[in-house]
Amino acid sequence: MDHQAIDSLLQKFNDSATEAGNPRTRAIVNRIIRDLFYTIEDLDVQPGEFWTAVNYLAEAGQSGELGLLAAGLGFEHFLDLRLDEAEASAGLEGGTPRTIEGPLYVAGAPLSERFARLDDGTDPGETLVMRGRVLGEDGKPLGGALVEVWHANHLGNYSHFDKSQPAFNLRRSIQTDRDGNYSFRSVVPVGYSVPPQGKTQLLLDQLGRHGHRPAHIHFFISAPGSRKLTTQINIDGDPYLWDDFAFATRDGLVPELKKSAGDAGKPYGVEGKFALIDFDFTLFKERDNVPATEVERLRAKA
Repeated sequence: MDHQAIDSLLQKFNDSATEAGNPRTRAIVNRIIRDLFYTIEDLDVQPGEFWTAVNYLAEAGQSGELGLLAAGLGFEHFLDLRLDEAEASAGLEGGTPRTIEGPLYVAGAPLSERFARLDDGTDPGETLVMRGRVLGEDGKPLGGALVEVWHANHLGNYSHFDKSQPAFNLRRSIQTDRDGNYSFRSVVPVGYSVPPQGKTQLLLDQLGRHGHRPAHIHFFISAPGSRKLTTQINIDGDPYLWDDFAFATRDGLVPELKKSAGDAGKPYGVEGKFALIDFDFTLFKERDNVPATEVERLRAKA
């Protein structure tokens, strides 16, 4: 069947509608169906292959891995790049780079002012202090900004999804002081992989790709009148730093991991040696001529 015949068939399907429906939904769904029909025809996809794909998506949904697939197939990174283009076209340049959210945020983390401790003292690993400021695009500090932070434990697992961890372990919300300062104490995270027997790795194997992520820390940064920033920083020196299966590593998001000790740790309740990251976040002012950065998607709640 050639593309012209496929188009005629699709027109028949479209004409079968008895109500107007949602024009935007119809346009998107019809385009996806057309492109899939073209793919089936051009690549001679057999019925068994088609139903294998349908079954795979159903099983991936049941296992909760569709979020991992969205990241691993590059969809989240692609959406970030489109937002970058829209902002650049509107003349917005110089803010902190965005990168993917991933599927493991949990709403409702405890709120602290200026400083928070993320771990409960039982997580092994090197003590980490991260600190900095939240700034506006004019370089002035944003007091009262919200820094939401979350990362995995030493096994690569996230609290809430890993029931062996305390509630909100390695998750906090921090409100900056009047000078835009934030800081937190935690442990240096490690890299991890997608579930080795899961649906994401099954597909990655077929694509000849690995499922490793470098060590990283996630952030939502928001302030009244500013565009919300979704981003993460990566830990320098990780072997997968520039080979992230989720394509999330970006220039400007790999801060120096410094070594510190002594009195420098006292404000954070740290004795002895620790790792230190200094990192400032810069937000753009909210504008009407660019797409919104507050994304509606299903997220876990405690």
